[in-house]
Formats: sequence, C-alpha cells, structure tokens
Amino acid sequence: MAVCVAVIGKDNSPKYIRCADESLALQFHCKVHTSIDIIEEKLNIGNKTAIDIRDLYLGLLYATEEYKIYGYATNTKIKFIIVLQSSNISLRDNDVKMIFKKLHAAYSNAVCNPFYIPGDEINSKSFDVSIMEIMGII
Repeated sequence: MAVCVAVIGKDNSPKYIRCADESLALQFHCKVHTSIDIIEEKLNIGNKTAIDIRDLYLGLLYATEEYKIYGYATNTKIKFIIVLQSSNISLRDNDVKMIFKKLHAAYSNAVCNPFYIPGDEINSKSFDVSIMEIMGII
C-alpha cells in the first residue's frame, strides 16, 4: 500500500521514517520534509471554521507523477505523512483516513510505553510491525 510512512514531531523534527525500499530513503526523506510546509499552511487556523478545526485528516498534500503524499495532524501537533504510489487508484479518501487512524492508534500505543521518553525518536518493535502491516510488507 504505502511506500513511505513518517511521524513528525511538533517541532517539525522526524520521529520515525520507514520506507518500503531503503535504497530510495533519501528521496522520500526529501518529499516528507517538503510536505511539512504544506501541513503548516493547512494547520494555520486563521481561515478555518470551527468544523474544520476538528478534522485531523489534512487530505492530499501534493501529488507528483509517481507519488501522492497525504497528511494527518493530531491535536498535539504530531504530524503523520504517508506516501502512496500514484498508480494505486483503488484507494479512496476513506481508505486513506482508515490508514491514518491505524497509524494514530499504533503511535498512541508506542508513546504510552512507560519507557518511552517524550520527544525522542520512536524505537519500538511493535510500532515497526504495525507500520509494516500498514505498508503491506507483512
């Protein structure tokens, strides 16, 4: 399904980035970092109504010929970014929302670990397994 999944902290530092093809990891890191500016624009609540503020799903951030990049932001300003292949036209917006909800649940389980230090990178085997399931590797 997804070719890259990233978790970005509230200070815009990467907390977790996993790519399906590690040889293209640098390319995906660049795509993830360029999408942070678009997320910040969408999170600017100066123009939003009260209904839009509650929606955590940011939708399609941008698309290239090869990839579509989607975003999701939590109430605590943690950002999730998923990169999907453009050729995968079978996924609808509701499917992408469900992927983000699974990712958010996996993230919540990882940071609720009493040994996790808030603000650190995520190094959890169970989180890795959840991400690989989301990416379709397992």
